[in-house]
Amino acid sequence: MRDFIKVMKALSDPNRVKMIKLLQHKVMCVCEMQEALGLAQSTASKHLKILEEADLITYSKEGLWVNYRLADGSDSPYVANMLGNLKHWLENDADVEALVERLPGIRREFICKG
Repeated sequence: MRDFIKVMKALSDPNRVKMIKLLQHKVMCVCEMQEALGLAQSTASKHLKILEEADLITYSKEGLWVNYRLADGSDSPYVANMLGNLKHWLENDADVEALVERLPGIRREFICKG
């Protein structure tokens, strides 16, 4: 039950759900997330850490960049189920639609120092 609760708690915050929706469209760094959501860097990092601890996302380092992406769900049926459902859920939500429309203009080369 612990793993199930961890996933559900991680998805209980609107900004973390928005992060998942953004990562469905592209791999992103923390500065791109903070730009997209209007969050402080520390807040964005804290949300990403919670998602990572719940195994919903993974990250890899590429030089100075830390790239976040959706997990494949292979380690948890709860993660696989929620990520699978979230691909379809909230697609027509006004906030999600606005974020996705802005994605092409959010590029680390222009907003990140690193």
